Amino acid sequence: MNQVGDDLEDDFVLDDTVALSGDEGLDNVVQLDDEDVFVDAGSDEGQDGEDDDDEYGNDNDHDNIASSTKDTDAARAKKRKRREKEKERKAKKIKLAEATEKIEGSIASQSPQKLSDYLAAMQAKSFPKLSAIELDDLRIPESSIADTTAWTESRTLDGLVGFITKVLPSLRLRLSQKSKSNGAPTLLYIAGAALRVADVTRVLKNNKLQGDKGGDVAKLFAKHFKLAQHVAYLKRTKVGAAVGTPGRLGKLLNDTDALNVSALSHIILDITYKDAKNRNLLEIPETRDEVFQTVLNNELVLKGIKEGKIQVVLF
Repeated sequence: MNQVGDDLEDDFVLDDTVALSGDEGLDNVVQLDDEDVFVDAGSDEGQDGEDDDDEYGNDNDHDNIASSTKDTDAARAKKRKRREKEKERKAKKIKLAEATEKIEGSIASQSPQKLSDYLAAMQAKSFPKLSAIELDDLRIPESSIADTTAWTESRTLDGLVGFITKVLPSLRLRLSQKSKSNGAPTLLYIAGAALRVADVTRVLKNNKLQGDKGGDVAKLFAKHFKLAQHVAYLKRTKVGAAVGTPGRLGKLLNDTDALNVSALSHIILDITYKDAKNRNLLEIPETRDEVFQTVLNNELVLKGIKEGKIQVVLF
């Protein structure tokens, strides 16, 4: 694989600023029927109408009633305890939902410092066995995270072209140039699902970004496409941007030499978009692990991020 560096046309003008699920196990509440928690106070009555006198002639009625009452009280206490636990779990779920709601549409617009902390927290979930020191070696530095706080509009695909033009002018300039090498994009856009990849690809083909010289926009996901097809495509095509799922991007980066990072300057994480379960790219365990373990952990990609040659952008 080629070393990280600039690999654009000779007439390219480099901008000075260019330097990358679900609820966790809330237990299902067990609902108990009344017959599971209450005992019949009259179930101790003697068979065939016989008295409940013991062999010494003592009346057992009082003892049986006391025992039955004690059992009933215990069952009620147990049921009450279960209800309290259920309320606690519901409260916790509501709290988590509220936290997610507060983050939705806003986490990507936070300062680079807060985004660095956020990414580090997500990264720790993908590497649960690593020590704090080992995690720190993988951490995306604040200096390599693009400051996009100037963008105050919604982060939807309708605004993606404007977003890049306003807050990532160096990327817009690079997208209008064609790389010297095949399969060497200046942008990796990571999305969580094939349909989302297709939607983003259509937007990035906008002439305002590509101009007349811009390279192709690669659409990279496993559904309907074999890895070998993407390898062949990248080796014969000059691409300006590569949009893909983290799983397919990771395989291309680590298992083939088709996806070249020599011209890579930006990695956009599609963080604001939510799936049907209201989870973003890093809240889905599978895609989160693929992002951090296969894409951002690629040796040349991580090196470029650490050296400030690749900027990580949250959109």
